[in-house]
Amino acid sequence: MDDIFVARVMSTELETVRPETLVEDAGQVMRDRGVGSVIVIDEQNRLEGILTTTDFVDIVAESQPKAETSVSRYMSTDVVTTDAQTGIRDAADLMVEHGFHHLPVVDDEEGVIGIVTTTDLTAYLSRVQSPSPEA
Repeated sequence: MDDIFVARVMSTELETVRPETLVEDAGQVMRDRGVGSVIVIDEQNRLEGILTTTDFVDIVAESQPKAETSVSRYMSTDVVTTDAQTGIRDAADLMVEHGFHHLPVVDDEEGVIGIVTTTDLTAYLSRVQSPSPEA
């Protein structure tokens, strides 16, 4: 596999916030823009940090008082799935097409048997090596 530099695949349209931005406002930016993170910068555009959807899990889990709202209120119900025999390129295409980071793997008889995430695909890609030429 030829080396592809980060500059070729990186996004340059960033959603940014300042350190003093309220988490509610940052969450609204992420939701409105359909992104999984906001970059936290200072007045000189220097990186201060990053706030991700994973951070929001911690925010909700640690919030006091608890909201006591069931997941059914916010869960997605029109879930796109794949099966175990789908190629990873097709799975990745599905994820990109729909803007998903998680793709449940289902079996007609057993139900849910796994999940493919963007992290799984990235880990696989980082280990891929070009096949060596046959002698």
